[in-house]
Amino acid sequence: MSRVAKIPVAIVAGVEVKIENGTIVVKGPKGTLSVPMHNDVEVKVENNEVSFKALNESKETNAMSGTLRALVHNMVVGVSKGFSKKLTLVGVGYRAQAQGNKLNLNLGFSHPVVHEMPEGVKVETPTQTEIVISGADKQKVGQVAADVRSYRAPEPYKGKGVRYVDEVVIIKETKKK
Repeated sequence: MSRVAKIPVAIVAGVEVKIENGTIVVKGPKGTLSVPMHNDVEVKVENNEVSFKALNESKETNAMSGTLRALVHNMVVGVSKGFSKKLTLVGVGYRAQAQGNKLNLNLGFSHPVVHEMPEGVKVETPTQTEIVISGADKQKVGQVAADVRSYRAPEPYKGKGVRYVDEVVIIKETKKK
C-alpha cells in the first residue's frame, strides 16, 4: 500500500467530510469542495479521521490511494485555512489593479491585459506591483497564478516580468565584444 495513504487525514474543527454518491464532499468555513472516489480505494470517515485503503495490490490502485489521500488532505486544509500565491511585477511601468473578480495588468504591451478570475478564487493587490491570489482549491489557485505569470514570464537578461515571490530568476550575462 502507498506510504502516503497509510497516514489518515485529520479532520479539523469546523470541517465536515461526507461520502455520498461516489464522491467525497468536504465542507468548511471557506467553502465546499468535492472529489470523485476511485472504485478500488476504500474510504472510511470515523472519529475525526479519514482513512484510505487500496482494495487490491495493483500498482494503479496503490497510486490512486495515495493520490486520493493527498487530494482530500488539500481539500481539508483549503476549506479551513485556504491557499494563496503571491506574485510580484518587476519592470518599469508594470502595474496590477484588482477590480472585483477582474485583474487589470499593464505589462508593457500596447494594451492592458484583463484576467477574469474563476469562481472561488479571489485576487488582491496590496501595492501596484504585488498580486495575491487566494482561494480554497489549491489546484485552481495555482493554475490562476500560472496563467497570470504566463502573460509576461521573467526574461533572463534583466529579470523583467511577472514572477512568484519566492522565485529565483538566474540572470544571464550579456554578450561582450
